[in-house]
Amino acid sequence: MLKPLLLSLALLATPQLAAPLWAVQPDEVLSDPVLEARARELGKVLRCPVCQGENIDESNATISRDLRLVVRERLVAGDADWQVLAYITARYGEYVLFEPEARGVNLILYLTGPVALLLALGGAAVFLRRRRKGDAAAPKLDDAEARRVAEILQE
Repeated sequence: MLKPLLLSLALLATPQLAAPLWAVQPDEVLSDPVLEARARELGKVLRCPVCQGENIDESNATISRDLRLVVRERLVAGDADWQVLAYITARYGEYVLFEPEARGVNLILYLTGPVALLLALGGAAVFLRRRRKGDAAAPKLDDAEARRVAEILQE
């Protein structure tokens, strides 16, 4: 009972030990460490079309393996990182990018959150201002009403 608890605490305390296991196979790894590092960085920004929540380096899907191989082929061919991303985006659409460019229809998605926040803050400010004015503008009680309130409070 104590050993699993200690192991869990150790994994939580050291994120390096709890890092995700990569799905990259040994036969996919490039011999040039610089190109391999670039391929790993590109793999982090490309979404698996099947898994949707994983990048292509973490996914075991066949399509992810194919994408990893394409990325490495393009890097070996001499493409820059942006060219590799453009090549894959042209074939699979912007859906494969975890962070698509903020232009066109995507701009609406990027701006919706901040605009909604500003509208909510503005609505809250109007609500609070009206509420404060409403408290100050409460009608005064005439003598009969004041006596009745005093009677009720004494009961």
